[in-house]
Amino acid sequence: MAPRTSERNPYVDLLRVFSIGMVVLGHWMLTSLTYSDGAFSTANILGDVHWTQWFTLLFQVIPLFFLAGGYSAAASWSAHLAAGGRAGEWLLSRAQRLLLPTALYVGVATLAVLACLGLGVDVRTMSLAGWAVALQLWFLPVYLGLLLLTPALHAAHRRWGLAVPAVLGVLGVAVDAVVIEAHTTPLGWLNYLLVWGALYQVGFCWRDGLLGRPRLLLPALGLGGALAYGLLVGVGPFPLCLIGVSGQRLDNTAPPSAALLAFALAQTAVFVALEPPVERLLRRPRAVRTVTRANALVMIVYLWHMVPVLILGAALYPTHAIAVPTPVDTEWWLLRIPWIAALTLLLAPLVAGAGALSAALLARSNDRTGAGAGTRDSGGRPAPQPLLGLLPGTLLAGYALYRFAIKGFAPDGQLPLTALACFAAGTALVLLCRPRVSGPARTPDPP
Repeated sequence: MAPRTSERNPYVDLLRVFSIGMVVLGHWMLTSLTYSDGAFSTANILGDVHWTQWFTLLFQVIPLFFLAGGYSAAASWSAHLAAGGRAGEWLLSRAQRLLLPTALYVGVATLAVLACLGLGVDVRTMSLAGWAVALQLWFLPVYLGLLLLTPALHAAHRRWGLAVPAVLGVLGVAVDAVVIEAHTTPLGWLNYLLVWGALYQVGFCWRDGLLGRPRLLLPALGLGGALAYGLLVGVGPFPLCLIGVSGQRLDNTAPPSAALLAFALAQTAVFVALEPPVERLLRRPRAVRTVTRANALVMIVYLWHMVPVLILGAALYPTHAIAVPTPVDTEWWLLRIPWIAALTLLLAPLVAGAGALSAALLARSNDRTGAGAGTRDSGGRPAPQPLLGLLPGTLLAGYALYRFAIKGFAPDGQLPLTALACFAAGTALVLLCRPRVSGPARTPDPP
């Protein structure tokens, strides 16, 4: 497995598309709306029907997204440096690409809550709906944090290579041990950066060909991860389920646990090993174009995929167009097929509209700020950039997204004004950042 010299790898794009597709399918399949007494609620399928927890071994693919994210970030960052760019302009471009589509989504969600308040929608229903369309936002603060740390993390990678994710993983396991033994739950939140950061760093190593040296490293990683996961679940204290379930003493995802890390390493070994045969299939131009177009929409799909669940549930259940099946009986499983098909049809126009609007907003922002374009002084050297608002802006926006993910967009049937104010202020700070143009010459960002 040699280091990759070109920036774009269609297999990594495919991996990102696959992982988001599995997240969407998992949420759609295992989310069960119920309706009674004029209010919606959800059934705890994973908690009530324990055998369904085996499904989470298929649907827990977020590690692949961090793996692909690390690979792509390393490629983009390396190309940016090679073109003479500075850290500020790269970070600004990445932060804006993440926050602009999210700002559109948060704005629409806020307007929807205001409309529901005006219509007098039941408080329980509003709270549930606001949580359902915000639960996926937990991913964004973590990813924003890793983006901000990318220059430092990549510098460490260039110096120490595989030792960096190894150290991060060991620290994550140590944090888990302390949390379990000392019951210090807040300490566990470090694992959002340690565990996911380890996978992000493994993405760096993958791009540079380090996972193939020595040749037995990848098989050892896969077998070792699978064995460790089996022991941590079968003998250790961790649950089988790789998605959080209310009522369990330990949670493998919030924050990510040692068991999830072991599973992620085994998963990584499998999908990295699949790269050569799948990449041969992707050499056809049509396949590459299809994957590239799908990859461009993954963020939009991820943000909007729970909205059709609410639309379809609100249209069918209160009107008694279909009966509400009892989870998880035969009728419930049979209804999953038309349910998922209908959600796909509803999601398509949402993605098309939100994708077009997000692209327009991003293009306008880049035209205004010059984000993504290197700036040079009169001597041809990269000009310093006054991006003072980037760090506080991303921190404020990240905090707000965390609050949305925990509480939803309508906690207790009310707008989360503090979180909304933080998100608006943080996003505005990021959008108002602009590189300083000290001379007429400008070089484009690498593709």
